[in-house]
Formats: sequence, structure tokens, C-alpha cells
Amino acid sequence: MMRFHVLTLFPGAFQGPFQHSMLEQASRNGFISIQLTDIRDYTHDAHKTADDYQFGGGPGMVMKPEPVFEAVEDVLGGYSTEERAHIPVVLLSPQGEAFTQVLAEELSQSPAIVLICGHYAGVDERIRQGLATREISLGDFILTGGELPAMMVVDAVSRLVPGVVGSMENVTEDSISSGVLQHPLYTRPFEYRDMAVPDILRSGHHAEIETWRRQESLKRTLNLRPDLLKSARLSEKLTAEDLKYLQSLGYEPEDD
Repeated sequence: MMRFHVLTLFPGAFQGPFQHSMLEQASRNGFISIQLTDIRDYTHDAHKTADDYQFGGGPGMVMKPEPVFEAVEDVLGGYSTEERAHIPVVLLSPQGEAFTQVLAEELSQSPAIVLICGHYAGVDERIRQGLATREISLGDFILTGGELPAMMVVDAVSRLVPGVVGSMENVTEDSISSGVLQHPLYTRPFEYRDMAVPDILRSGHHAEIETWRRQESLKRTLNLRPDLLKSARLSEKLTAEDLKYLQSLGYEPEDD
């Protein structure tokens, strides 16, 4: 079982996303566990103050270190010393490393993950220095807090836990995981608003269908995300036949 510990000032924000669809089923079936921890429960005043003014002045409030440290230490107290050595304490921050499928795969190998949701103007630097073992960013944009990124990390990592998705083949053949974007998908009806399903998909020739799908994936990647092709080539996810087809479309591999 993969265990997620989400530390947040707003645990209610997670009730909807974690109680529907695949994540709800995965939790009910025992493949994942999602524990929400209210950081305010670890404050020491009647007002449950979790933020304060900045030293040196400046706009915005800053999350205090004491409740965050104590919350993380309480969560990790349920694990052995050996287990704690393999549990990443992740601070969700725009200053962190980019969250990618490769990073999601790496995190999925951990016995548990602690996710700290920042808020307000940011967190006390001592949380970053003395508590977090990793910082993760979802991109070059700023949100009101780390709650939405935490949801996305839980979702992306959960899909990689065996049993969460019906077939692991669905995971390995997904866009990005396979190295290229997904081929076009179609379902019934055959024709809709003058747009028809390609005949090849109704031909019953499975080998030809697979060739068509692979070529469509390569074409789409070249047109929409050519940056992925270099990493796919370096990781040997492109065959000689793939490269030959791409070159027929005008693709010129960069010199490494």
C-alpha cells in the first residue's frame, strides 16, 4: 500500500477530489491510503495561529515553522527508523524541481510520501532547510496554495501503484510514459458531424492497426511536443523504424 500524508491548513479542500472515481476506489480497495493532517492542530495558542508577519517587513504572511515541524514529526513517528529514511518529505513550492512522469515513477517506489502544502506568501525558510527533503513545482506559475499541486501529485503517483489502474499496460502506454504522445482514440458512432473513424481501425488487421497507431503517435509528438523525441531517443524508446518514419516527416535528430 502506498501511503500519502498531506499536511495542509485547509483539509476540507481535498474532500471532493479524493472521494470520487479512481482514487476513491483505490483507497477503498486498500491500494493507497490518504491521510489529511490539519497543520492548525499543532499550533499552541487559542486562535490556532499558523502564520505570522515577516521579519524585516514585507507584504503577506508566512507560515510558522513550529506547527509544520511538529505535524511532520508526528506523522513520521508512526514509521520505523528504516522506513523514515525512505519517505520523502515534499514541500510543494514554485521554487522546486519540475514534477514530471519520471519523478512520479520515482516517488511511487517510496513506502509513503509526506506532502507539505504551503500557503500565504510562503513558508518559513527553516521548513525548507531543516525539514523538507525535496521541493516540487508543477510549473512556472503561482497558485494560492499547495493544495491543488498536492492533489495532482497524489493522482499521478497513485496511478503507478499496482492495482489502482485496471491494467498496468494502460499506464506504460500512456502519453509521456511511453516516450511519445498517445495516438488518436475513437469510439462509436462511426461517423459524427461529418467526422468518421479511420477505416484502418475497423479493418480487423491488428498488425496494421498497431503500425498506424504508432505512426500517429510519432506524428503527433513531432507536431505538438518535439522536445519529447530527444529524451525518447536517448532512452531508447524509439526504434530504428520509428526514426525512419520520423525522418520521412522531416525530423532531424539533434546532435547529442
